[in-house]
Amino acid sequence: MSKTLAFLLLVLALPAHAEADAVVSAVQMPAWLHRGESTRPLRVGLELQNGDKISTGKQARVYVQTADGSTVKLGESASLTLNNLSQQRAEDSIFSAALEVAKGAFRFTTGKLEKLRAREVAVKVAGATIGIRGTDVWGKDGDEMGVVCLIEGKIDVAGADNVPFVMDQPLSFYKMPKGAAPMPVGPVDSEQLKKWAQETDINQPAASLGGNWKVELLVAPDQASALSAYDQWRSAGYDVRLLPVEKDGGWVYSLRIVQLANRAEAQQFAQQLKGNLGAENPIVSR
Repeated sequence: MSKTLAFLLLVLALPAHAEADAVVSAVQMPAWLHRGESTRPLRVGLELQNGDKISTGKQARVYVQTADGSTVKLGESASLTLNNLSQQRAEDSIFSAALEVAKGAFRFTTGKLEKLRAREVAVKVAGATIGIRGTDVWGKDGDEMGVVCLIEGKIDVAGADNVPFVMDQPLSFYKMPKGAAPMPVGPVDSEQLKKWAQETDINQPAASLGGNWKVELLVAPDQASALSAYDQWRSAGYDVRLLPVEKDGGWVYSLRIVQLANRAEAQQFAQQLKGNLGAENPIVSR
């Protein structure tokens, strides 16, 4: 048996790489990942782990794709913690997760083409716990009240008053004023729903899976100034990359943001960032 054939047989005998429980699919910056004692900018393509916390800045958005084909959307100035992520790949495959929205708006939409047969997902928001089924649900922990809005499907809710009930009427919502008793479930009109949806939908240039455009923010003449700029942008919640470039027999350092969807978005992003943290003349390219 040849060495090449033996190697191929060994590779085929290895177990397949497990699909990630949750992956960051799009980021409208600024946004951060808090993992253990470390904090860093949130990166598209990152596989999330139990205990991870995502936070977003002003006008930011984040999309997370889960193993069951669902999408979690997070709005600006929000916080999401992920726990109990797991997949059971037995005869009855189940995706499990416990999500906690400490502040801000979120939307959870289950996938129409489900990869797994069942899910056990609970979302805690504004003191209420939501049991997710085949569902499209929007919620928010706001300064004055919490809101749970059922767009489609069915959810089990344990309210802020710990009284469990079921929401199964599409376009209905449950309000939880801070410091007061929860209000009865009522209908939501289409205009209000549209406004709420805008709070979690990406509406500005964003890094995304498959994006192949970039914005070069600046070119630093030396390593010290490059690292200083790199740290500043990362602290501000931007997932920048630093690339050494040979020039005139020496090296300069290109600071860039990558994975933008197209030229138009990259150009818009460059204009938004122009003048910030030394980005005097951002350049767009593939």
